[in-house]
Amino acid sequence: MPALPSWLTEPLWDQFAVLLPERPEYHPDHPLGCHRRRISDRIIFDKMLQLLRFGCSYEAIADTTGSAATIRSRRDERIRLGVFARLKQIALDAYDRIVGLVLDQIAVDGSITKAPGGGEVAGRSPVDRGKQGLKRSGMTDGYGIPLGRGAAPAYVAAGIPTSAGETGARRLRRNSRNSMRRLSRDAEESPLAMERTLVGLDGVCMRRR
Repeated sequence: MPALPSWLTEPLWDQFAVLLPERPEYHPDHPLGCHRRRISDRIIFDKMLQLLRFGCSYEAIADTTGSAATIRSRRDERIRLGVFARLKQIALDAYDRIVGLVLDQIAVDGSITKAPGGGEVAGRSPVDRGKQGLKRSGMTDGYGIPLGRGAAPAYVAAGIPTSAGETGARRLRRNSRNSMRRLSRDAEESPLAMERTLVGLDGVCMRRR
């Protein structure tokens, strides 16, 4: 059973394939001039869609067409090449052009999660007895369309995600006088207050009922 209908996956694959670098069928450095054929990028693309759609593990989605290690290595390769970031920007631009992003009200929120394995951005958590943790921040337009997300050490106040993209930043500047940012309580702290001042936004902290 496909993860998504073909009318959605086929145009998405066509756009994604254009962003991929050209690769030979066999590795050119192989001493015998031949090797096992590279697994099709389309197969790995479908596997990644299944991972996002069903939320399962790499091992659960792997089969004879592609191993979990291959899916992970292609994922890391495309992150390094910026393929996913460019695809996201294309999708945002297309949505903004056809439907329109609602940027007169922007929602920003953050949450603290555990990070027992550490990591590049893990830090001391103020709510978990000083253990390692992450602060995950997200930003959406008025209808909940994701504009960006970010991660920081747990002790850092929620801020404007740096991955908002060119579309979000450009439209925010254009609508800065009328935009209102809906914030969580911790997002009212000074780092975010400084950031929203730079882009000319008013902040409103959502209160519990």
